[in-house]
Amino acid sequence: MLTLFDYAPSENAWKVRQLLQHLQRPYLTVTVNIFEGEGRSEAYQRISPTGTVPAIQLDDGRTMAESNAILFYLAMDTPYLPHDAFGRAKVLQWLSFEQERVESVIGSLRYWTLTGKLEKRALVLVEMKRSTGERSLDILNRELASRPFLTEHGYSIADISVFAYGSRAEEAGFSLQTYPHVRAWIERVKSQPGHLATMHPYSEDPHSAKELP
Repeated sequence: MLTLFDYAPSENAWKVRQLLQHLQRPYLTVTVNIFEGEGRSEAYQRISPTGTVPAIQLDDGRTMAESNAILFYLAMDTPYLPHDAFGRAKVLQWLSFEQERVESVIGSLRYWTLTGKLEKRALVLVEMKRSTGERSLDILNRELASRPFLTEHGYSIADISVFAYGSRAEEAGFSLQTYPHVRAWIERVKSQPGHLATMHPYSEDPHSAKELP
């Protein structure tokens, strides 16, 4: 059976949980206590070289890390990834956008905000991420004005990936009031059968206020 190395408050890990829920694929969960240093252990870094979650282990012992790579692998030959080369490349386009302009920007600001670390970060860095985040939301709003989901294929792992942190933008200090197409897309994603609506706050983990080891 597939094993998922997970940390409940991580929206990156949520992406994989969401796809597994859609696929109705059973799996075992191993919790990695990130803020207690488990991600830095030699044993876990053999599974996830960066020490981050999520990661998966297959029945044959092979492992894979990085949420979007895992999504792409698990979605092969399912309705959540196009079967043609161009369609798959378009999904990869949005997975790249998510990593560069959503997770590392909106996701970072959200994490710093919810764990009390924002005021400890350099103002110039915060302002740069906020400006980039607003630009990312502008792009999403423009693209979603012409279609219901991020690619012409329809609901896919591209939407799952971008939704993870994009839908939480207000928790990072952004207002979605000026992005009506983004708001409508969020509701469409939420309406998908099997949508995992439960969010696990960082406050569930008493160690999350610490800096990562």
